[in-house]
Amino acid sequence: MAVSALHFLTFGLSAALQLAAFHAIGAQQPRPTAAEVVARISEQSGVGLPESTVDTFKAGNPDTRVTGIAVTMMATLDVLQRAAAKGHNLIITHEPTFYGHRDAIDLLEKESDAVYAAKQAFIKEHQLIIWRFHDTPHSMKPDMIRTGMIRALGWEQYQNANSPDVFDVAPTTVDALAKSVSRKLGANAVRTVGDPKARVSRVGLTLGFPGFGRNRSVLQTPGIEALIMGEDHEWETIEYAADAITAKRMKGVIVLGHVPSEQAGMEEVARWLGTFIKDVPIEMVRTADPFKLLSR
Repeated sequence: MAVSALHFLTFGLSAALQLAAFHAIGAQQPRPTAAEVVARISEQSGVGLPESTVDTFKAGNPDTRVTGIAVTMMATLDVLQRAAAKGHNLIITHEPTFYGHRDAIDLLEKESDAVYAAKQAFIKEHQLIIWRFHDTPHSMKPDMIRTGMIRALGWEQYQNANSPDVFDVAPTTVDALAKSVSRKLGANAVRTVGDPKARVSRVGLTLGFPGFGRNRSVLQTPGIEALIMGEDHEWETIEYAADAITAKRMKGVIVLGHVPSEQAGMEEVARWLGTFIKDVPIEMVRTADPFKLLSR
């Protein structure tokens, strides 16, 4: 069956029905391997990466044929379990699988770490392949993760023409802005710094963990009144912002947590993959926000 016909056949079906359709058709034509899928993605992205990139396979055999692709923010064990239950064996994750930026496992293996062992056992049992997609989407023009986040917030029209990290939103309060962003991004435990009733309209947005230098640069933007961020060391950006608020140079900070600050970007990735990968099903498997508010 031609790819175009396959796309028409599966358009609008539920994920389960799509997967069943792909399995039926897969018996008639060979599925691509994980390595072949990654090669397609690399070609479509148009991004050339250095040898030091973290966008590499983290687990599994790249020559394994793909039964389904699970796109996720972070390949937690919970995500892997849900992906495997749906028949997806290629996991494309934005963040590390093994608890460090470069997924170094030597020390974990040396310590016979039980959590690491449990995760590896599940990966091997279900023959999962895990590939990281971090440097590439951030290097695309425009940054695909940022594009997805702006789409989720509905802020396309507010983006400052001279600074893509700054948005001139309708006047609101720090508290109201925090609640709106929390709802749109599914952030369970948003924290704020500053007076919740302070009025703001020029807002900076940083994603994930860009570091103090990037956050500070945004906070130095003329007229900036608030910063929405993923996470950072509390003795760096948070302390700097607290001092900036005391010095009356800005009014508030909204801390989302890492997962909700980039997850919509991986939803954008899943949409993009669907435009050129037609021979295996693709599904966004959301990573749960690990934080919860205390009951009072």
